[in-house]
Amino acid sequence: MAIESAVTEVSIEANLKQFLLVLSVSLSVATLPQVFSWFRQIPYTLLLVIAGLGLALVDVRLVNLSPELILAIFLPPLLFEAAWNLKWGNLKRDMLPICLYAVLGVLISIIGVTIGLNQFTTVPLTTALLVGASLSATDPVSVTALFRELGVDKRLTTLMEGESLFNDGMAVVAFSFLVGLPLGKTQLGFQPVIIELFTVVGIGIAVGGLIGFGISYLTQRFDLPLVEQSLTLVSAYGTYIIAEELGGSGVIGVVTTGLILGNFGSRIGMNPRTRVIVSEFWEFIAFFVNSIVFLLIGDQVRFSVLADNLVIIGVTIGGMVLARVVSVYGLGFLTNKLANSEISLAEQTILWWGGLRGSVSIALALSVPTILAEREELIATVFGVVLFTLLVQGLTTKPLLENLNLLGDQPLRQEYLELVARQSALGRVLEYLDRVDERPGLDKEFCRYQETLIRGELNNLEEKIEKLQNDYPNLREFTTKQLRSELLAVEADTYADFVRSGRLNQELAPLLQDVLGGEH
Repeated sequence: MAIESAVTEVSIEANLKQFLLVLSVSLSVATLPQVFSWFRQIPYTLLLVIAGLGLALVDVRLVNLSPELILAIFLPPLLFEAAWNLKWGNLKRDMLPICLYAVLGVLISIIGVTIGLNQFTTVPLTTALLVGASLSATDPVSVTALFRELGVDKRLTTLMEGESLFNDGMAVVAFSFLVGLPLGKTQLGFQPVIIELFTVVGIGIAVGGLIGFGISYLTQRFDLPLVEQSLTLVSAYGTYIIAEELGGSGVIGVVTTGLILGNFGSRIGMNPRTRVIVSEFWEFIAFFVNSIVFLLIGDQVRFSVLADNLVIIGVTIGGMVLARVVSVYGLGFLTNKLANSEISLAEQTILWWGGLRGSVSIALALSVPTILAEREELIATVFGVVLFTLLVQGLTTKPLLENLNLLGDQPLRQEYLELVARQSALGRVLEYLDRVDERPGLDKEFCRYQETLIRGELNNLEEKIEKLQNDYPNLREFTTKQLRSELLAVEADTYADFVRSGRLNQELAPLLQDVLGGEH
């Protein structure tokens, strides 16, 4: 027993050292854009992949990725955070295209990759199907982060995130079915596929719904921010584990729970400040997990193995890109006709090129049984394709947005907010100067000189703000919306204070929501 205990302690210490090493490298990379402005041109997650590739080049291996590490540890919080922040109103508007992209898109992707590999390489059909299934899950984290930074229209973000959330589940279901083919455990047929799909998805939705609504009503009974925050974390992992144990899709379960808690539970069971605390907590968790995942993706690359499989990787990329063309443009045309979705060609182009692959694809490839002869070849192919999408497609998305005129006005808004912040700061400085003007021993002339300088700078700022508002009328609408949000926040915080002090028994809906809404 003493020997076993000692071995366990050594193992824990070694794992902790590895974890701290990974974390240190990730956080070091995170500081690069703050120190060197040039790095700000590269999305943070892609910067981590590049750093990981650098470590792989000198053969420094931080941690060995495993499917369990990605699917059971990393994936649930990433899915939950994305679902928590996805507004149901935005999702409902584009539910048809999102569902078509997530379901039929997965099927088209598998077929496209399989045909390419089957026709132009010697890869067996069953292995080609597994490669296609592994690469059918999109992971546009880098692209959507870029969207937010550049102020791209929120609808495009909703389309990409919605498709990614749902097609992760579809890809896992498809892969789980297809992985039995080369082992002789399953037979390809329409009826068994449909039964498997409805069973797995149905169990996932049921488990996610029960846990999501259960926690929503539970949090109505108390107001303990840290407990409510902890419950969301438990629900993310608990839903995944329970759904998988019952034979369902843990991915679909977590997405369902996240959507319910983010859009329903946080409204009926959490006061405004708790919602902010929980949202900031999940923002940190997503940053933390993504930092580790993308660094390790780059660090796991074996360059010699990739070089041996360049032809297969190239064919797979071709099949995947062409399948994505058929999926995005074909299904986009269909939804525009059937539901008048109005997804423009420019937006469809970004959806096509921005459909990156990431951690789910790698996890599925790594989970292929070792008994399969082509396993190493399959893993190398998936790694090569994932790297192509992250580095080539990911780094060229911003220029593509610029060429398609899809960049938002975020830089302009930032400039405006900086001018307003400076104006407010100098206004406070002027107020302070007025208060200390009568202080004994101060040189009156010096005070008046400082006041003149400050007033001159305030006039310059006022002129710049007015010019921006005149040149860009949309800024006036932005400032109006910002003020409206501030007023609603003040009202909601006041109600929360009344609840905490015991003067109110329940949270009140913001009255200004209707009052201000009627003004527009």
